[in-house]
Amino acid sequence: MTLTPADADKILSDNFAPWVLALGLTVEETGERHAVLRLPWSGSLARDGGGLSGQALMAAADTATVIAISAARGAYGPMTTVQQSTSFQRPVIGTDVLIDVRVTKLGRRMAFADVSMTPEGAVEPAAKASTVYALLG
Repeated sequence: MTLTPADADKILSDNFAPWVLALGLTVEETGERHAVLRLPWSGSLARDGGGLSGQALMAAADTATVIAISAARGAYGPMTTVQQSTSFQRPVIGTDVLIDVRVTKLGRRMAFADVSMTPEGAVEPAAKASTVYALLG
């Protein structure tokens, strides 16, 4: 069973803290082993110099990974971040970011994913992350 974007948006609203919901993430696409979420541009998420803060990008990547793993499993289940490594390659100023997560390994107890964070309309990502999750249920 593949999650629809509407199903995934419901996972967001039902399972994440208010400060994560305040990022304004929406699910653009879900598939068998991936998800694409949109992080809308907001000046409130910018740091000195006007670039989107790394903390906002990392939280978006972490959250989007939960959606991608849920899509790969066919439903949401309890999980927790074990590791996230993020590399920032260029600033994001004044544009939405598409968070594209690909689940690279889905085991019974662990899941691994690669994340690309690309400004809308750009070819090259602004940041990349790798994530590891423990599947608790």
